[in-house]
Amino acid sequence: MIKRTVIKISGEALSGAGKMPENSGGAFCDTTINGIGRQIRAALDSGTEIALVVGGGNFWRGRGTNSKMRVKADQIGMLATVMNALYLSEVFKNHGIDSVVMTPMPIGNMTTLFDKDTALELMSRGTVTFHAAGLGHPFFSTDTVTALRGLELGVDCVLYTKNGVGGVYDKDPESCSDAKRYKSLPYSVAITGQLEFADIAAMHLLAQSGVPAFIFGLDEPDGIVRACDSPSGFGTWLHTTAKEEFYVNAYENL
Repeated sequence: MIKRTVIKISGEALSGAGKMPENSGGAFCDTTINGIGRQIRAALDSGTEIALVVGGGNFWRGRGTNSKMRVKADQIGMLATVMNALYLSEVFKNHGIDSVVMTPMPIGNMTTLFDKDTALELMSRGTVTFHAAGLGHPFFSTDTVTALRGLELGVDCVLYTKNGVGGVYDKDPESCSDAKRYKSLPYSVAITGQLEFADIAAMHLLAQSGVPAFIFGLDEPDGIVRACDSPSGFGTWLHTTAKEEFYVNAYENL
């Protein structure tokens, strides 16, 4: 079982992977979010300490904007992640989950200023910590923030949930019917092969620190619970350990 983890959830996933519910202008799918809450509750009950990083893609996709406004686009994206974290934090109350939204800069009385020791103390008491607004600076994705917070908080493993993609593949599974999913893979191969489960900065951070990552689809039944327990039969492990039994570029046909 993973003792402590940080989980990245994409903003797009919160909208129900393209579904457009009537509430909240289509930004949120409560069925999806309540499913996440139920799984987080179960993982907490099993003893896993959890931090969450949520993307902002259901509101704003900064990558698609004019490069001349990249700084402002990233700032807008930071605010989108704060909105998502505040919403999930409120919904989590219905599942008996205490949570605190932390940001790297003060945002009135809506969030708490991030502090590593405070976050660890909260997590040790079973409180989920949300880490929103990135690092407070442009040019850093939520993938990188997830890796960085994971290292700061001393997690056992970083969990990246993917919207509609069940792990790391040798080619694009959405366009190639013969794509194969890796069961486990060294960071070095993922980086040199441009098999980007996260952005390159995140992969380098995790590789250099030796912290493993597990990548899986958010639509995997009880995926979060299983990933925090002892995942097998789904997803992809990324690690730096040169043990043949841990990774031999093993993959399976889908």
